[in-house]
Amino acid sequence: MDKAATPEFVVEVARRRQQTGFAVLPRRWVVERTFGWMVRWRRLVRDYERRADVSEAMIHIAMGSLFLRRIAHL
Repeated sequence: MDKAATPEFVVEVARRRQQTGFAVLPRRWVVERTFGWMVRWRRLVRDYERRADVSEAMIHIAMGSLFLRRIAHL
């Protein structure tokens, strides 16, 4: 796996192997699950925003709302 680091987070890229058929890549389900959570917010289904900072703010609002809802139901 290749790694790229910034002061805030580390990104690991899972390389595909030569194979036939379907195989689950390591930790890919985490990303797919998170995208599924974000799609529940209609505004995040498509890229409607013209500015990247507004789009980023909407993602923060969506994830914050999700986490607050989960904390409230503990």
